[in-house]
Amino acid sequence: MRAEQQMAPATAQQNLVSLLVARAARADVVGATGYEGGTWKHVTWGAILAEVRRLSAALVGQGVKPGDRVAIFAATSLRWCVVDLAVSAARAVTIPIYASNTPEEVQYILEHSGASLLFVDDDVPDGRQPGRLSRVRACIARTPAVKSLVLFDGTPGGANEVAYRDFIAKGDAVEKADPKGFETRVAAIKMADPCLFIYTSGTTGNPKGVQLTHGNWAYEASIVALIHLMDSEDAVMLFLPLAHSFAQVVKAAWLSMGFRMIFSRGTDKLMADLVETAPTILPSVPRIFEKVYEGVVSNGSSAPGLKGRLFRWAMRLFDAYVEARLQGREYSSLSFALAKRLVFSKVRVTLDAKLGGRVHLFVSGGAPLSRKIAYFFDLLGFMVLEGYGLTETSAAATINRPGKAKIGTVGPPIPGCEVKIAHDGEILIRGPNIMLGYYRNPEATQEAIAPDGWFRSGDIGEIDADGSVRITDRKKDIIVTAGGKNVAPQNIENSLKTRPIISQVMVYGDKRKYLSALITVNEEAAKRVLAAASAPPAQSYADLAKRPEIVKAVQASIDDFNAHEPPYNQLKRFALMDHDFSQETGELTPTLKVKRKACTVKFQAILDGLYDGEKVTI
Repeated sequence: MRAEQQMAPATAQQNLVSLLVARAARADVVGATGYEGGTWKHVTWGAILAEVRRLSAALVGQGVKPGDRVAIFAATSLRWCVVDLAVSAARAVTIPIYASNTPEEVQYILEHSGASLLFVDDDVPDGRQPGRLSRVRACIARTPAVKSLVLFDGTPGGANEVAYRDFIAKGDAVEKADPKGFETRVAAIKMADPCLFIYTSGTTGNPKGVQLTHGNWAYEASIVALIHLMDSEDAVMLFLPLAHSFAQVVKAAWLSMGFRMIFSRGTDKLMADLVETAPTILPSVPRIFEKVYEGVVSNGSSAPGLKGRLFRWAMRLFDAYVEARLQGREYSSLSFALAKRLVFSKVRVTLDAKLGGRVHLFVSGGAPLSRKIAYFFDLLGFMVLEGYGLTETSAAATINRPGKAKIGTVGPPIPGCEVKIAHDGEILIRGPNIMLGYYRNPEATQEAIAPDGWFRSGDIGEIDADGSVRITDRKKDIIVTAGGKNVAPQNIENSLKTRPIISQVMVYGDKRKYLSALITVNEEAAKRVLAAASAPPAQSYADLAKRPEIVKAVQASIDDFNAHEPPYNQLKRFALMDHDFSQETGELTPTLKVKRKACTVKFQAILDGLYDGEKVTI
C-alpha cells in the first residue's frame, strides 16, 4: 500500500546541528533538564549550542576528519547528545555503544567501526557488570585504532586517557583561530553523509553496523512535527538508550520542535524521576507498561478486605471487556460502568500521581505492546500511541496518530514512507528513512534491500482496510510445530505477561509435538502468594521459584490461558527459572526484549528436559 501523500516540511532538508542552531536563536529558553550534583538542573539552548561548538572545535583540533568514527559508551544524558551533535558538527560519524554492553561487545564494535576516539561516562558498577570505564580498560589494548579515551567523569589513568573538561578546553584555541569554522563545517554536511552507525543487538551473531544518514534523521524529525505527535510546550522524559534508534528519533524531534527534554537517571529510578520532574510525554518500550500494569494488578488484587474484593471484581469485568474487544465486539454493562466509577477512576488518580501528574501521552515502540495492556491504559484515560520501525528504517516507519489510535495496530505509515506486504506475509518498507546499508557488509545489505529500494523487515504482518499495519511476529521467530501448525510466540508471551505472577516468558517448540516455555516470576507478586498461603518467606529468588505455591500459581495462569486457545497454541509444560531475565545475565536486549536465540542456546538442557517426560529441576 502507499503511504499518505503529504510532503515532509522544509526541516527535512536541515541537518540536526542546523536545527540546534535554530533553537539557540532563543538562547535563554530552557532546552533540557538533567540530574547533576544531587539536584535537577535546567540547561538553556544557548548553553547547549555553546558546548557543542567548543567540543566540535576540540574534535577538529584533535585531528578528527570528515568521515572519521567517534564512539560513545555512556548512559543516556544531555552530555551524550552534546557529544553526538559535536561529532556531527565535525562532519564525523557517531558510533553509539549500549551502556550495558560487555567488554567483548565493546571491543567488536570499536574494531569493526574503526573508531579512533571513544567517550566513556563513568566507572559506576552496572548491575552485575563492572563500570563502563573498567570494561573499556579491559579491552582497549586490543583496539589499537582508538587513539584517545575521553572520560566524562573520573581521573585519567593512562597516556591515552583525558578528562572531558580538559579535552573540550582545547576547542577554545581552534575556535579563536577560525571563528567561522563551525558554521562552515555544518553548512558542508550533505543529507547523504553518514551520521550514525547503530549496531544491532546481535542476538544471532555479531551485530551489524546500520549506516544512517543526516537525511534519515532530518526526515524523521520533520515527520514528528507534521503529525503533531509533540509540540514545543511539552516536556519529554527520555530514559531510552541513545544507542537505540527509538531514542535517536526522540532526540531528532527535540531539536526540530524545541520541547524541553528531561534526561532520566535510568530505568531503576524512572518512577521517581517522573514524580520529581512531571513530564508531559513518555516514550517507552512495552516492558515499562508491563511493569506498571503488573504493579497495579498485584497491589490491587492483594489489598485486604473490601478494597481487594472490589478490585478483583473489577478486573474480572475488565477481562470480559478485553475479550469482547479482541473479538471485535463492544462491551457495556451496568456492572462495568459501576466498576469504572468505583475502582478504575481511583486507579487512574493513583497512577497519574505516580507518573508525575502531567503525562498526557505515551509513545510505545521497540517491541509489540500487549493489546490487553493497551486496553487497560486506554480504559484509565491514558493515550498510548504504538509505532513500528527498525534500526534500518531510522526507527519510525508507522505510528498511530493522536485521537485516531487503533489498539492492536502500529498505525499507518508515516508521510512519505511506503509499506506493503510480500507474498509470504513479510512487511516491506520504502522511503527516506531507509538506511544507507550495513557498514562493511555489502552482502547483508543486498539481502536486506531490494534493487527497487524495498527493505525486507523480517516481520510478518498485515494491513487493514484503514491502512493501519498489524504486526504478527518476527519471520525468523515463527514456530512450526511437528504437526505443521504455525505459531507466533510473541502473541502467547504478551498474553501471559499480563498475569501478575509472571515476569518474563520465552515460548519454545519449533518442530516439537507441543509448546513449552521458560518462565520467570514477578518477585513481589510471588512473595504475596506465599504470604497469602501463610508459607514461610523465601530466602532467595531461586528458593521462591521452587516453592509449590508459586508453581501452582503459575500453572493456574497457564491453565487460564490454555482454556481460551486452540490445542496447538497451548503450553503443555514450563520451567520456572532460578533468576529473572536481565541484560546483565544475557537474556534481555538493552530495550528489554528476550534474546530468543541466546536463551535457547543457554538453556538448551532445560528446554530438552521439557520434552523427555522427566521432571525438570532448576
